[in-house]
Amino acid sequence: MIFQPFLRYNIKMNKYISSFIRHLEIERGVSAHTLRAYRKDLEEFSAYTKTEPEKMDMLDVRGFIADQISKGLSKITISRRLSSIRSFFKFLHREGYIQSNPAKLVSNPKLPKLLPKFLSVDETFSLVEKPEGIGFMPARDRAILELLYSSGLRVSELAGLNMEDLNTKEGLVKAKGKGKKERIVPIGTKAIDAIKSYLIERMLMKTREEAVFLNRLGTRLTDRGVRRIVVKYARASAINGQIGPHTLRHSFASHMLQGGADLRVIQELLGHASLSTTQKYTHLDITHLMDIYDKAHPLAKGK
Repeated sequence: MIFQPFLRYNIKMNKYISSFIRHLEIERGVSAHTLRAYRKDLEEFSAYTKTEPEKMDMLDVRGFIADQISKGLSKITISRRLSSIRSFFKFLHREGYIQSNPAKLVSNPKLPKLLPKFLSVDETFSLVEKPEGIGFMPARDRAILELLYSSGLRVSELAGLNMEDLNTKEGLVKAKGKGKKERIVPIGTKAIDAIKSYLIERMLMKTREEAVFLNRLGTRLTDRGVRRIVVKYARASAINGQIGPHTLRHSFASHMLQGGADLRVIQELLGHASLSTTQKYTHLDITHLMDIYDKAHPLAKGK
């Protein structure tokens, strides 16, 4: 009998979480990966508090954050979980389930300012040209790497491409970004040539699958599958550090900025809602210029 109150709360909390996840999926078009992260964060919070949302206050939220810190979780993970909790309570408040948002005034832990990792032009060329040989797999992998670097697409956008989204004649790709927002992205001749070579191999599979990039079974290649491909060729190219599809996206933006592209143009190409998100590449470019200065200037060398 002593477990009944918790069971009643648990059923109610699960119902609230499911409603919130459904809202994110249908109304905001949040990706499956992000939905899983939200659900996991809220289930962790639920397991800690063991009470109904109507009875929760700021101390419950702060207690959960303190518990996460004591467990040694990173500030980035804790900040993300707090963001999930805050959004969850905002939803419940708007829907009239609770009187106020108890997480609204709980501050995030201060995060270190990390600049995105990007590759040099030589490293990038080495990576995208690494797939060798003939046949479906090498052609597909070359097309994926060339397209990631040429367009700056997110891995989810690339994996989600359908045949109707490709326009190799005009050199354009229609990407479906966060919140299901669509944008048209130009791609370079190298990527176009690689895609055309891959499409010839793809035709031989005689599949009705609408996805552009397929696995060996002829079905849509997943985000995880794309990541494995990038990691495989990064290791083969002896590139140090953790390299993934997002590294090529960062490299695309950084090389565009170094080449003189306007920040607003890069924002549009990357599909960033806010210019402040794109501005991190300005700091990265300054770091790059300072590194060149330190290596090239006589007084800097003397120092």
